[in-house]
Amino acid sequence: MRGAFQRWRRAVVLAVAGLLVAAGTAGANVALTQVSADPYTNATSQHATEVEPDTFSHHGTVVAAFQVGRFFNGGASDIGVVRSGDGGSTWDAPGFLHDTFNSGDASSPYERVSDPSVAYDAAHGVWIVSSIPLLPNTSVPTVFFNRSTDDGRTWGLAISMPPPVSNSVDLDKNWTACDNHPSSPFYGHCYTELDNFGDGDLELMSTSTDGGLTWSVPIRTDGNDKGLGGQPVVQPSGRVVVPFESLNGTISAFHSDNGGASWSRALKVSGIRFHPVAGNLRTSPLPTAEIAADGTVYVAWEDCRFRKKCPSNDIVFSTSSDGVSWTDPARIPIDLVTSSADHFIPGLAVDPATAGASTHLALTYYFYPNANCGGACRLDVGYISSPDGGAHWGAATQLAGPMGLSQIANTSQGPMVGDYISTSFAGGTATTVFAVGRDATTAPFNEAMYSPGRESVASLAQATQVASSTGVFGAVGNGETHHALKDN
Repeated sequence: MRGAFQRWRRAVVLAVAGLLVAAGTAGANVALTQVSADPYTNATSQHATEVEPDTFSHHGTVVAAFQVGRFFNGGASDIGVVRSGDGGSTWDAPGFLHDTFNSGDASSPYERVSDPSVAYDAAHGVWIVSSIPLLPNTSVPTVFFNRSTDDGRTWGLAISMPPPVSNSVDLDKNWTACDNHPSSPFYGHCYTELDNFGDGDLELMSTSTDGGLTWSVPIRTDGNDKGLGGQPVVQPSGRVVVPFESLNGTISAFHSDNGGASWSRALKVSGIRFHPVAGNLRTSPLPTAEIAADGTVYVAWEDCRFRKKCPSNDIVFSTSSDGVSWTDPARIPIDLVTSSADHFIPGLAVDPATAGASTHLALTYYFYPNANCGGACRLDVGYISSPDGGAHWGAATQLAGPMGLSQIANTSQGPMVGDYISTSFAGGTATTVFAVGRDATTAPFNEAMYSPGRESVASLAQATQVASSTGVFGAVGNGETHHALKDN
């Protein structure tokens, strides 16, 4: 597989020569670098499209993974992977994991793959990309794990998770994180959250103790909790906290104190008030979670509670020292609550070298300048940061856009840039990779992955905007209540 990956990578380098150069974006304040492009041509998916990136960093290395060649009704032709060895300043040529028959593995029974998540296991020196493979009938019987032992340069064959004990298995929304705290009794444990759509979105967790080579049979929480989009984070004590979006319309969280042998029942973080986004854009208030050096957990999501009559969403966040008790959500002051903007799909980063009142936060997000845009919506990407744990924030910066919804992949749940995005810290600066749609030339679409390079954190003097948990309009109940969801 290594040899095959390297041969394919050389072919892609030739095919996309010239991609890794700065490309200005009309209306944006920064220059972007295109880091990948969809190389596939199968007639069953949309080309050229790349969506839904996750990033993770360890020391100076940043790895991003994303869907390539999006299908209308779920999944993509392949998972793309791109690496930076200098914190996001420059990027290596893109690679692809080739775990489906549409991406070059003729022996694979899987037509598509979705939901990439990136993790690093410091104890074993292994990068891990987890994803979910789809059979031709779109069901998902397992979770895939591709490993890299050479700092993200090449990737091995997919390893499959054993299925959960259930009469109906159809998995969704995996997310992987590892315990990288040498002080933890579970240093080197990696944890993957997933839900079983076949069992009403039952929340499940699987554990690996050998660098992702083998995984436990997924187990349920003590409360048989249901939801999706959980993002595990690990405290220095070894406690694993998993915020997720529950089916009853709350952000909730469960935890484990025994290395994943069992998981608590979920407790409510907050209710959700969600404004449906115009243009039928595919989005929901999935959480984005990160952790500071002192173990403080940060979770953010899109929410309209601070706007009278809920005309658009802000990004709000809550914190916890133990994953059990949470602060009242505070509004991130991207703009005034009276603005016309709608904000969604947040990707939060917390600098793991910072703590307490000096915790550095960075947030990438998508937004509409005008929430009530009907059929003329124009999509932008923004960035904002905090030098003091979210108490104060600097000025927001536009990173990309505007882009029309016809320039991004279409799905059964609406136009798509991703159900999530991500931001990561490396060496004190933040970096991110996100989907941008441009005018197409030869293919129906021209949606690819871009990076703004290394983004700084606002200084205390620059952070003049105050986050606040006051000014909520009306009671915040359980927000939207879902039937079982499948978001691959």
